[in-house]
Amino acid sequence: MTTTDDTIFREICGLVARFAPAGVQLRPETELASDLNVDSVAAMDLVMEIEDKYEIDIPINQLADMRSLGDLVELVRQQLKDR
Repeated sequence: MTTTDDTIFREICGLVARFAPAGVQLRPETELASDLNVDSVAAMDLVMEIEDKYEIDIPINQLADMRSLGDLVELVRQQLKDR
């Protein structure tokens, strides 16, 4: 069974919902830092949760490129494809 981008997006939204201030809608263009206030420590925690959930390894050097939820979904999708 293939995990689709939509499924990945919904699952990641479930993980990041705790960061979302009231009134912020989770969309692919939602910015992790500016919209959700995810700092570097929270980002590392989030990445560890994602790695555990999908049984993947996300290279630390790719974290700097994650700006939005859509970027995160694409990174997870690529890691799933490459495993």
